[in-house]
Amino acid sequence: MADLTHLAQPGATLAIRVTPNARRPGVELIDGQIRVAVTETPEAGKATEAARVALARALGVAKTRLTLIRGATARDKLFRLD
Repeated sequence: MADLTHLAQPGATLAIRVTPNARRPGVELIDGQIRVAVTETPEAGKATEAARVALARALGVAKTRLTLIRGATARDKLFRLD
């Protein structure tokens, strides 16, 4: 899992790309884009919540500090760090 603590600035918006049903979960920073792989299925928001938890862990913040702004049902999501 990538260490993204340098991106944990209050008020920052983080654009991520989620890969549901992945074999291995993880967070990577590839060419400036944050990619989050989760093993959960994209049903009823399970993959979105798993991505939120993984992103919070990589940032070193509580998951309650991340607010989904856009992309509840899409692979590309935008989170705000409160």
